[in-house]
Amino acid sequence: MLINRNVLFALAILFTQQTFAQDAFKAMPHLFTPPKNYVATFATKEPKIDGDLNDAVWQKAAWTDEFVDIEGDLKPKPHMSTKLKMLWNDSCLFVAVQMQEPHLWANLTKHDDVIYNDNDFEIFVAPNNDTRNYFEIEVNQRNKIFDLFLPKPYRDGGDALIAWDAAGMKSAVKLQGTLNKSGDTDKGWTVEFKIPFKAITMGFGRGIPTEGSQWRINFSRVEWDTDIKDGKYVKQTDSNGKNLPERNWVWSPQGIISMHMPERWGYLQFTRKASAEGITVKTPYADLQKQYLWLVYYSQQQYFREHHSYANNLADLGISLSSYEIEGVKNTLYVEGGKYYFSANITDGKGKVWVINNVGMLQGR
Repeated sequence: MLINRNVLFALAILFTQQTFAQDAFKAMPHLFTPPKNYVATFATKEPKIDGDLNDAVWQKAAWTDEFVDIEGDLKPKPHMSTKLKMLWNDSCLFVAVQMQEPHLWANLTKHDDVIYNDNDFEIFVAPNNDTRNYFEIEVNQRNKIFDLFLPKPYRDGGDALIAWDAAGMKSAVKLQGTLNKSGDTDKGWTVEFKIPFKAITMGFGRGIPTEGSQWRINFSRVEWDTDIKDGKYVKQTDSNGKNLPERNWVWSPQGIISMHMPERWGYLQFTRKASAEGITVKTPYADLQKQYLWLVYYSQQQYFREHHSYANNLADLGISLSSYEIEGVKNTLYVEGGKYYFSANITDGKGKVWVINNVGMLQGR
């Protein structure tokens, strides 16, 4: 009975610790839903980039889950289907997208036009998983591209390098219907991308993944509500004549209307195998630690808006505990702040100390 009592006591302690850990995020649960994941298998033969997803190469790849609203369960599910597949080889990432769409239209015709003013599809990718130095690629139904590089998110004072182009990238769009013809009903559109790893790699490297490598990635579909006037598609407006907000449908829900939160993106894991069957995608231990830093970061931004300074302790942020169990290991969370800055760190005393500051800079020490 002594062994059983010890086991029951240990389970009770573990349950209590896990409950406290879950409670830490209860103030903003929509920002801490588990990210989606996808295992990209290796392609021994490249798909032909022509927008036709019937290529035999694609038949071996699995579809993602259907896209959801960017805010997740806070909003209804999209009324049109969006899903995609991914493959890779030793030089490129391949993406194939299928979208249901009864009204195909696109007005923008130039490279680096602000493509999301049309209905579009967007890729956000961060090979380094540090919320810095990430890439965005947008395409409309005319296959016009808007590609940009972001050294850091807009929320942290970042700005986009519009002049960056994804060198060597190929894309193709195939329409299941007719473009800008309002008199008929269309079926949808498909897109293919071939993205060279070296085009989205910092420095001199080629950026080729290895078995089990993980990137952060997400995808967004922008959809505008339209009316037909004089035979043309016109965006719906409110009572003041302002365009109604676009719909944002995504693969992995962000929990908020912002794609520029790389810490909320899904996980793309690479395998050289021909099938992803039996492969498990595990959230890195460091990312589980970082969740607590993002909790502090989000809470500090809210605190600053209300008090015009940053909190100097966890209690002022509504975070009741400073010690948390992560995969059975005790971690300690600490914060200090002042009028113009804050710094928070988490450590288990065994490995790196992870640190975040008021401009969202994450560093391991």
